[in-house]
Amino acid sequence: MATQVRETSQQDALAGWSLPAWTYRDPEFFALELDRVFRPSWQVVCHESDVPAAGDWHALDYCGESVIVVRGKDDMLRSFTNVCRHRGSRIVDGSQGCAKKLVCPYHAWTYDLDGRLTGVPDSASYPTLDRAKAGLAPVEMEVWRGFVFVRLEDDGGPSVAAMMAPYEAMVEPYRFGELKALGRVTLRPRQVNWKNVGDNYSDGLHIPVAHPGLTRLFGKSYGIEAQRHVDRMWGDMIDRDSANWSERMYQRLLPPVPHLPPQSQRHWLYFKLWPNVAFDIYPDQVDFMQWLPVSPTTSLIREISYVLDDDPNYEWRREMHAARYLNWRINRQVNAEDTALITRVQQGMASHSFSMGPLSEKEVCLRHFCSRIREIIPEARLELQPAAGWSRA
Repeated sequence: MATQVRETSQQDALAGWSLPAWTYRDPEFFALELDRVFRPSWQVVCHESDVPAAGDWHALDYCGESVIVVRGKDDMLRSFTNVCRHRGSRIVDGSQGCAKKLVCPYHAWTYDLDGRLTGVPDSASYPTLDRAKAGLAPVEMEVWRGFVFVRLEDDGGPSVAAMMAPYEAMVEPYRFGELKALGRVTLRPRQVNWKNVGDNYSDGLHIPVAHPGLTRLFGKSYGIEAQRHVDRMWGDMIDRDSANWSERMYQRLLPPVPHLPPQSQRHWLYFKLWPNVAFDIYPDQVDFMQWLPVSPTTSLIREISYVLDDDPNYEWRREMHAARYLNWRINRQVNAEDTALITRVQQGMASHSFSMGPLSEKEVCLRHFCSRIREIIPEARLELQPAAGWSRA
């Protein structure tokens, strides 16, 4: 385990401690997180392959905003807030769709796929209307290896490409740009603060304790490390057959993957991008996961799997399909175990007997995350919850 994070002397005093429990339930702290952590952060909306044709769109709701990514008639992808410039009505409903024009259901203001306002019923009755300034509000967008990211505000933070720069060579063989969705986006509500989901995701110490399946698959090879903007976790499957049927069959049926180097053939690789976006990379598929804050004590996990198109000349297509099914069975159990764990933690944090917990030197990702939050919201250094109104004082 290793970390390349350098902390200031002020932060060192709390470097060995978790964030205080009150930050996992306090409404004022949560509001600051939305403004200072989430609005300036990159969030995934979809993959380029999810919007292949003109008029195809995907939407993402978070931080009280709705953002749509739409492919224009010129084949360009653009992102906008899903808000009509007349009275603020949401324009499209749902998470995805296709439209020739974007038409507000309230007063039928009509926008082209490039965001321009092109139709206003009885437009002469609007003396203050300037069509050129009344197009859909654009949102900053970046496409990294086929995945479409947006951010609501630019605070000078790095691009997604810059965040992932230390790992580009590691990701390259998986051909992210060619991926296509396997199924649809799944939304899983959780009764926990968003930080508890992320803390658990990057925690390596609980693997041998709470995930017997992963331990049977990886033995002692599971590792973690923290960069400034990215956590990496990994494990290599051992040769010994698992006693569990799904795991044993996955070990046996996972076929060789021609485009992957030898060291990646039996390798599971995980990345968490600051603050809440994760890619689980397997030889057989890539799973995307994102945990969105809903309230101080509730979150929404958004996830979907992506795969490469089958090569008709690929000798092991049937085995690959079976391996993907077995992967799903294995990770369904892991997800159930993790849900139970983070629920127990959220419940325990409500106790007046708990404030901050000591962190192991091996908990490099959690140490780094706590340090980042304290940098952004200095009140996170307070062990005890301040009186109501502290964020306005």
